[in-house]
Order: sequence, then C-alpha cells, then structure tokens
Amino acid sequence: MPSATIRRLVPVVSFVLAAATPAAAQDGVRPSIDQLQSVIAAIGPNEAPVWSADGASLIYLSGVDGGLWMVKASGGAPTRLTDPLGGATQLRRSPDGRLVTYVKPAPGGNDIFGWDLGARAERRITTLSGHVRSYSFSPDSRSIALANDRNGSEDIWVVNVADGAAKRITASPLYEGFPSWTPDGGTVLYTRLDSRWVDHDVFAIAPAGGPARPVLSDKDYFDYRQGASFGFVRVAPDGKTMLFRSQRSGWATYWLAPLKGGVPRPLAAEPADQSDARWSPDGSQVLFLSMTNGTQSLKVAPAAGGPARTVVAPAVGMVTRAEWSPDGSRISYGFGTPTMAQDLYTVAAAGGPPTQLTFSEQAGSAPGDLVTPEKISWTNEGLTINAYLYRPKGLRLGDRAPVIMFVHGGPTSQFNDGYQLQPQFFASRGYVVIAPNVRGSSGYGKRFEDLNNRDWGHGDLRDVLAGVAWAKKQSYVNPGKIGITGISYGGMLTMYAIAFAPGVFQAAISGSGYGDVKDFHNIVPVLQHSQLLHYELGTWPSTPAVEAIYRRSSAILKAKDATAPAMIIHGYGLDVLDTDYAAWKFARELAKNSKIVEYKAYPGETYYVYGRENTKQMLQDMLGFFERYLKDNSTEAGPDQR
Repeated sequence: MPSATIRRLVPVVSFVLAAATPAAAQDGVRPSIDQLQSVIAAIGPNEAPVWSADGASLIYLSGVDGGLWMVKASGGAPTRLTDPLGGATQLRRSPDGRLVTYVKPAPGGNDIFGWDLGARAERRITTLSGHVRSYSFSPDSRSIALANDRNGSEDIWVVNVADGAAKRITASPLYEGFPSWTPDGGTVLYTRLDSRWVDHDVFAIAPAGGPARPVLSDKDYFDYRQGASFGFVRVAPDGKTMLFRSQRSGWATYWLAPLKGGVPRPLAAEPADQSDARWSPDGSQVLFLSMTNGTQSLKVAPAAGGPARTVVAPAVGMVTRAEWSPDGSRISYGFGTPTMAQDLYTVAAAGGPPTQLTFSEQAGSAPGDLVTPEKISWTNEGLTINAYLYRPKGLRLGDRAPVIMFVHGGPTSQFNDGYQLQPQFFASRGYVVIAPNVRGSSGYGKRFEDLNNRDWGHGDLRDVLAGVAWAKKQSYVNPGKIGITGISYGGMLTMYAIAFAPGVFQAAISGSGYGDVKDFHNIVPVLQHSQLLHYELGTWPSTPAVEAIYRRSSAILKAKDATAPAMIIHGYGLDVLDTDYAAWKFARELAKNSKIVEYKAYPGETYYVYGRENTKQMLQDMLGFFERYLKDNSTEAGPDQR
C-alpha cells in the first residue's frame, strides 16, 4: 500500500522506509551495533560439518560467508574450498568420500549440488526444482533419495548421482519426507505425516518403487516443521534396529525399535528434550544432544541399553551439530554461549579435553564486552517460569533501570544459552532485559508445551505479567518503566500485552506480529502456519466454539483498551504475501482509537527483518522509541488513581 494512501487514511500513523531515518550516533557506546552484529558463528547455524572419508579433516559451511571451508581435525588454519554458495543448506558427504553435497536455490525452488573434492568443481545433481526438504545418499554413493514437492505435495524420489535421472517412487497427497537407507541399500525408509501433521507413519519401499509396507507408527507429535521435528528414522549399521524421535514419554526423546516390527524401547530416558541422534560407525553407541533449561550437552548411550554418559557438559552453553568421525574414535560438534559465537570442536568419544578448530572473530566484541545473562525463575498458577535476566553493566547502588520483557516466537520455541542480539543491544544501552520461556515454550516437556493451546494471549501473557511483578521487586529496577517487545509470536504476545493488559506497560514494540488471528489464517498462504493454528486453536472454519477461541485470541478486538504507546514494525518486499497488512491493520486500529502508535516497514525483506543494514536501522529506531517512553521524566498514576 503506497505511503500517501496510508497517511491519508490514518494521519497519526507514520509509514517511512528504513533509509529515510538517519542513523543515531553511537559515539561512546560500547559495544556498537556493528560489533554486536558481528558475533557470527564460524560454522553455519543449522548444518553439521562433515568429516572427510579418512577422518583427517572436517568440511563446513561458513556462517560468515556461506562458502565451503576445510579444517584439519588436528587443528590449524581453515582453508576455503568455494566462494559463497548463496544460501546453501543440508550439507552431506557421499559415503565414498568423493562429493560434498548441499541444497541451494535454483529456478523454481532449490536443488542438490555437489562439490567434487578431487576435481575441485561444482556440478548440479538434481534438476527437479520444487523444494528439496530432506535427502540422503545410498550406501554405495550412486543414488540419492530425496523429498520434493513439485507435484503439489511432498513425495519421495530417487535420483542417479551420475546423470541426475530421477524417479518418483511415492505419490500420496499427504506429506512424505526424510528418506533414509538400510545399510544394504535395498530399502528406503520414509515418513508420512497425517493431514494434521500430528501422527507419523514410517514406511519401507524398494528404491525402484513398488508397494510400501508400514514399519512404525508414532502418534500425537505435532510437527510444525513439516516432519523435521520427527526427522530421519535411522537404521543401525547391522540393519536390525531403527532409531526415531518421539514425544510418547512426554518429552522429545529417542526410541529404538526392531526393523521387522516389535515394541519400541527408550534409548536413554530422561526429563529433557533430545535431538540430533547418530549411530556410531560400529553401531554399538548412539550420540545425541540433551537440552535442560536452555543448556545443551552432548551424551552417548549404549545401543544395547544402559545409562547414557555425558561427553561434553557445559555449565552454560549450547552444544550443537555433533557427528562421529569415520572410525568412531572422535566426535565433532559446535559450541557457543550467550557471549561467544559458535565454533567447531572435536573431542574423544570416550571423553576428555576438547580441541577447538575454528575461532570466530567477533569484531571487537570479546565475551567480556557482552552481558552474561543470569538464569532466573518465578512461579505463576502452579508453573515454574524460567527466564534469562540481562542486567546492564555499570549499574551503581541506587540506580533503577527500565525493563524490557523480550518474548520469543513460535510459540513452540524457547530461549536458550545461545547468543541473542536484541537483549545484548538493549542491555548495553542501560535496560534490564528479561527473556522468559512462558507456557507454550518447548524444552520443558510436552505438557508445558501444550498449555497455551486454545489460549493464545492469556495464560502465556499472565506468565509475562508475573515476570513483570518479579522485576518490580528488584532494587535495580524502575517499577514505573516497563516495556515489552518480540518478533513473530513474540510480536503477537506484545500485541496481546498492549490490548489485554492495559496499565502494565509504558511502551511496546511489536515485530512482525498478527493482531487478528482469523485474518492470520486467511491472508497468509503458508501451510505450516495454517496447521499451527488448527493444532493450537482449532480447525477453522468449523464450529462457533472454535470461532470464539479465534476471537478471544485476537488482540485487535481489544485495541481500544490500550494504554501503552506502541510501535508496530515489520519487513516487506521480497515475498508476494500480503502479511504486511496484518501489522498495518493492528496499527490502524490503535490509531482509530486515538492511541499513540508508530508504524514502520523495512524494504527488501520478507515479513521479518533479517538484512544487516535494516536490522541496524531497526535497532536504532526501537531504541529511540524506548528512550522516549521508558527514560523520560514522567511517572504513572498508582492503581488507586486510575
């Protein structure tokens, strides 16, 4: 919508491009935004490095430039293999060690490309276009099984690596993905999601196609990521046992089942979420990552049964993307903390001191320049709500700082021991930042994760308000200056705070949120969002009861009750979705009711703001807004005066 139209409709709401706002001076402020933005992991955020076939080196996608790099497993300076690959993901190595493959954008979607380690050249392996969401090599390296959606749903294909010839071997209207191979190469396993993405059925099929037979069924595990939460079913090297992820214990943990059928048993039961499991090369052990209250460790469990042992146990930090060396003697992994970017390490599989292989440059932001958050908690309605507390440095006795409640997206997600840009930025500017894992967050068991189903903006908001009450009791907090912000569902919860909790907050910034949940369902043509709404709020359209839930969770219907000055922000320009209307509509409703509201969209983005320059400008805009309303000289009326 052109800016002139917006200004004409709602003159009190400003619509300006990011470039139109001059950058605020940062002289004398440490660390700068540039420094905070430069805390970038050496290894890509989602892709596990792969070992060379001889175990002498590791190859990884750089988090800095997106190219392929190689580093010796014994240490030393990394060497560049390729120029930036333009958003490559899903790094794999062929079993024969000749190719390193990855998925990157191609006309129509994306495809698999390979880097020939001998020829030192790239070639395109698949030409299906559509979207390759998951894939794996056959044991002989001649074929790749992949999931692709070019035919209107996700199906399994088998591709010849030599010439790219492709054959579709499944054709269900339901989503099928995450194909893996039995060790003899004679069978492909894949997972079919039901229509709700809640139940998973695993099938076995010949690589040439034909009838598929069911081998495993798992129920009641909502998979917002189109099957990625359940992930690959991995078969043991002896071909007898399957390893899969399930919530059947009340936590996301790993289970073992005979490939020929039988009762599953837990690999290493614990009250924690497990991820990234891998069989050891000899099949005697399984490594996995274990998450407890935001801290993630590396564990190894005997496949035959027995307690798991912890190989890397950080007091604070995130172990990620672990892989066995080809001989099983070592494990590679990523590691980072709230003040250190992720780097690549190796450790003996038996345990011992780690070897650091990469050293991320943080552009002057040494760990000592950043705020190390404290883990805190409060209780609300019988629940323990865990949170991260970022206290600004340099607070003197008697100082009282304003507070920003920082809410995560999802809502099924969580804050963890990784680096967080916005809390570090605002803490460095003198704000107390509290980042809570409210009900609905992952990482605290399935029951906690489902507690905000049919209840968006109510129980989870009360958890935030209990955090505000906790903050107001702290001697270093200004109890009359409380702000709130968040992105995506965090932006929605900020809208809920504006509309459903008048009088609590003195400033609110909603990032890429949706104020009208029914509109969210209708205007955003992204299937996973619709599935999320159906699972958490109820299938729309259906019954008057479900419609009542959608209305109850739509902040726009109570915008007239808002008291906090609001800033509504998002990105636009790189997609064809009309999502910007969602934020604009909420801003317009606030303005229509004579509320203080500022509105800004940043060009060259999706609905979210990811670009470095736009992010830099957005942080300065957010800071200016919070400075106006949380660091001024005004005071609020007491409850008895309202």
